[in-house]
Amino acid sequence: MPDDRLECLSKVKMRTSDQRESVKMALDTLRTNKMRSGLTILGIVIGVMTVITISSVINGLNASVSNMVASFGTNVLWAFRFTFLQQPTSEMLARKQLTFDDMLAIAQLPHVVAASASLQYTNYQFNSGSVTAKFGQHKADNVSLEGDTPSNLTVYDKVLSEGRFFTKTDEDRAADVTVLGHDVERELFGNIDPIGKEVIIAGRTFTVVGVYEKQKTAFGGGKNPDDSFAYFPISTFHKLHPEMLDYWISAKFDDQKNKQLVTDEMREVLRRRRKVRNEQPDNFAIFSSDSITKLWNQITGSLFLLMFGLSAVGLMVGGVGVMNIMLVSVTERTREIGVRKAIGATRNTILLQFTLEAIVLCAVGGVIGILFGALAAYGLRFVIPSEVSPLWVLAAFLCSCGIGLVFGIYPAWKAANLNPIEALRYE
Repeated sequence: MPDDRLECLSKVKMRTSDQRESVKMALDTLRTNKMRSGLTILGIVIGVMTVITISSVINGLNASVSNMVASFGTNVLWAFRFTFLQQPTSEMLARKQLTFDDMLAIAQLPHVVAASASLQYTNYQFNSGSVTAKFGQHKADNVSLEGDTPSNLTVYDKVLSEGRFFTKTDEDRAADVTVLGHDVERELFGNIDPIGKEVIIAGRTFTVVGVYEKQKTAFGGGKNPDDSFAYFPISTFHKLHPEMLDYWISAKFDDQKNKQLVTDEMREVLRRRRKVRNEQPDNFAIFSSDSITKLWNQITGSLFLLMFGLSAVGLMVGGVGVMNIMLVSVTERTREIGVRKAIGATRNTILLQFTLEAIVLCAVGGVIGILFGALAAYGLRFVIPSEVSPLWVLAAFLCSCGIGLVFGIYPAWKAANLNPIEALRYE
């Protein structure tokens, strides 16, 4: 028995020694042919770099959109006559508009903390305003108008940088007061204190009572359209645009666990008030911030699959290049393989050596691609959000190693199965 153990231990040591020698020879070969190795892994570098860059940009955009959605409030539900972010059909356009009384009914639901009704006047086609605001010699163009109830501040937890929000008294009196978005206030007043000043909007004079803090943007740069709004009590908005009665209702509920319950209660209230029969579908839409997230994930998911497919093509081309160079390498080193076999190298040793050469070659390409991809992602942070994902870094590296294994195994098998006598005769 001891002799068997010694023999087994000796074989393990020999196999380990062969593996180390194979790794050393593989690395020596790559160092000797630096230019050829570099050109061979170019496809791998480009493919991995593309994967890292695209995944970083999508991760960054996802994080920005999540932050923006969180700013809307996770405990907020919206009701409108159209389905969210969908081209309205003729049936939707024919639907009856939601009313101010619908909002009051929803506000009475047991788990609803606050409800708000809003009206907007803006250019939806170009996502910009259509009104000019003036203060003295200064003016702000493309201003959008919005009428809100005082409860809007509670629903959205918005923060004012200066002044106050309009009150129930302002709404009851249809007072000529306004709260300005950050960009409108900057353009009109600069470093002047705006509170109490009078501005002219849509031909009427309003007193500025508050200013909103600058709102976050979805993609980390540029302007948020909400910063270009002028906000009024909803009764004051009616004086500006009495023709607009298409209410947008927002409801803040008490606890996330009651979300489905509040959704069902809102649906029941609206169906009853709008006299929708049991067999008929809803003639309104109720949605939450999840709807934005789901839509965004669908968009980025499709984009990522497209870009990942293009990257996969680059990796496949790189893999074919690796196989081609490895086959050339086997041909060039046929005599060397014959000598190694003649002095005792086994098929497994030769197979391991050439397989490791291909894997190391692709792994080096993967590391270089990751570095370049990370640098590209960092540079893009100044334009759009980007965030390098450790998970995708690991996936890209393992993918590059897998390419080396898949495309290097045939050349390695061909080298391992060379006849040593024929190999020694090769010139």
